[in-house]
Amino acid sequence: MIAYFIRRLLLVIPTFIGITIMVFTITRFVPGGPIERIIAETRAMQMGQAGDGSSTKANPGSGQPLSEDQIQKLKEYYGFDKPILQSYLAWLGKVLQGDLGRSTRYQDPVWDMILERIPISLYFGILSLILIYGVCIPLGVAKAVRHRSGFDNFTSAVIFTGYAIPGWVAGVFMLVLFSSRFDVFPLGGLTSDFFDEMNFAEQFMDIAWHTLLPLFSYMIGSFTVMTLLMKNTLMDNLSADYVRTAIAKGLSFKKAVFRHALRNSLIPIATSFGNNISILLMGSFLIEKVFNINGMGLLGYESIVDRDYPVVMGILVISSLLFMVGNILSDLCVAVVDPRVRFK
Repeated sequence: MIAYFIRRLLLVIPTFIGITIMVFTITRFVPGGPIERIIAETRAMQMGQAGDGSSTKANPGSGQPLSEDQIQKLKEYYGFDKPILQSYLAWLGKVLQGDLGRSTRYQDPVWDMILERIPISLYFGILSLILIYGVCIPLGVAKAVRHRSGFDNFTSAVIFTGYAIPGWVAGVFMLVLFSSRFDVFPLGGLTSDFFDEMNFAEQFMDIAWHTLLPLFSYMIGSFTVMTLLMKNTLMDNLSADYVRTAIAKGLSFKKAVFRHALRNSLIPIATSFGNNISILLMGSFLIEKVFNINGMGLLGYESIVDRDYPVVMGILVISSLLFMVGNILSDLCVAVVDPRVRFK
């Protein structure tokens, strides 16, 4: 098993290089980068000054507010004057030293921007994970043992309705209904304006008040998938020969479920557990945008819109590493649940 995991860890290196060099190359060809943004902002500023009669264009008749020398200096500053492979190797060397560069939009270190937002996404990720597994596993078991009952049909209708609605759409609907129309929940954010003036109990209730709607949006899709996965897997195991044999020998149905079928049914759940780590930290772009939650998801969304490539690459570094490590943890979870598994 140790040799297996060593090989898996070694495979992380070429996989990481392949992912990052592909995205790094794409960022060089996508229009609207930092240089184009500076040119557009300079043009808008000069047009505003020209409207006041206080300035003229730098290059009359060309529509270009910056000279060729200025553009070349900007390319050198952002590293766009070098071939892609050379620029990538320079970037990778800095990443190996723990330097993710600086934001081209805010000029802040990318690491500081990410570390500032990780706790928020981690907060929602841990809560979502606890609630999803804590509710979906018992609900899936209850639906499997009561298959085709009124309880099973009603819960299936509810969770399928939730699955048909994307989380961010549900978030918009809840904001319109419960925040705008009835003013029950806040319109967004994680805390109120006077949060620092509250005592501990009031701060706790304020955070919980702001958490409910986005947390429900996070859970709505995964909740359905995990519940049905648990139900269908348990039903397959309940119809297996070893469970029928155990019941025929006098074991009660309840003991057959919890002593034999349930553990085998947890194997698919354990397979997906490690992969949720990347989602745990990275959050959801659209949900955090809808609720104006300043987490990793919103940071990623804004960096893509602003073509802030150092931040995009920094988030990619963390998310790709988490995803690959999560795959390895999934194998560990399967080995814990199923002792028959042997890695060779």
